[in-house]
Formats: sequence, structure tokens, C-alpha cells
Amino acid sequence: MTAIRRIGLTGDVGAGKSTVLAWMREQGAHVLDADQVVHRLLAEDADLIHALGERFGAGVLGNAGVDRAALGQLVFADSAALAQLEELVFPRVRLACERWLATRSGVAVFEAVKLVEAGMVSDFDALWLVTCARDVRRERLRVRGWSSEQIDLRIAAGGPLVARLATADEVIDNSGSLDATRRQLTSAWRRRGEERIG
Repeated sequence: MTAIRRIGLTGDVGAGKSTVLAWMREQGAHVLDADQVVHRLLAEDADLIHALGERFGAGVLGNAGVDRAALGQLVFADSAALAQLEELVFPRVRLACERWLATRSGVAVFEAVKLVEAGMVSDFDALWLVTCARDVRRERLRVRGWSSEQIDLRIAAGGPLVARLATADEVIDNSGSLDATRRQLTSAWRRRGEERIG
């Protein structure tokens, strides 16, 4: 197996992390979205499902594991509940990421909103942060069909940007056009020397 270059990708909801992740996949990187990991855990991890039912009540349980909509409605309106959810979920996500990285070579990118808050920065060789103007983020979330209340709650639940900026090796401003974002990504990719790996 050849050497691996581990990149952690983070940014607030609506910042455009999926766009950046797709671009990285186009460059030949292996990519994994933390949301996919969480969705799988909430459907298949019996211990986690039980723990969430115990903590948040039977109302968050469905026929196929955890009812994500019911759970989200509860925790994004209650910062203490969100913190308790993250305490239960983060260690499992980190373990899943470690197992995934162990089977990869070349460039591997793991994307998570709260990668910094989960204490995972040290798991990666570099941290890339995607930023975006708040009004642009709000419009993107509105187009997804989110209500103003949902948008407010999810934005409020995001971690502090200053801590991420202090940790990031590369910062991509995704407030403008797709071409502008791609130009930044190309420069960062070359600057980090990723084209020589894999």
C-alpha cells in the first residue's frame, strides 16, 4: 500500500463542503462524509440506538433505528441535548473514520461539520476549512426546503469559526461562483502537493 495523505475537511452547514468534497473526488481522492457514517450508525448500531432511546425517549426511535428527523428536532432546539448526543456519537464516528483510513492509500478526505470540536484534528495531516458568507448559507439552506426556524437553529448549533480558522491549514471561501471556488481549490491542492501523492 502506498503512503496516505489524510485531509480533514470541515465548515459550517450550508458552506458548501459537499461541493469541495466532490471536487476532491474528481482529483482522485478517496472521500467519506461523516453524515453518511452517522446515518449508518443511527440505523445499525444497536448499542447507540439503545443509548439514544434511553437518553432522549422512545419518541426518537423508529422502525429502522433512530428517527433522525425527530432526534434533530429535539437536539437542535436544546444545546445541552445536542452536546449529549455528540458525546454519544463522536467516539463512534471517530472509530469508523480510523477504520476507513486504515484501508486507504493516496489522498483520503474525511468531511465533518464538527471535526475540530470532536477532537479529530490530530488524526489528519492537514485541515481544510470551507467558509461562506452567512446570507449565502441561509439562501442555500432555504433552497433545500428548510424553514427559517430550522436554518436559525442549525446555524446557531455550529461551532465557533475562530477556533477552526486558528487550526486550518487551508481556507476556501465558497461565497462566490463555482469557478472561483475551483480556482482556490486548485491553488490549495498544488500548494499542499497533493498532485504528487497516490
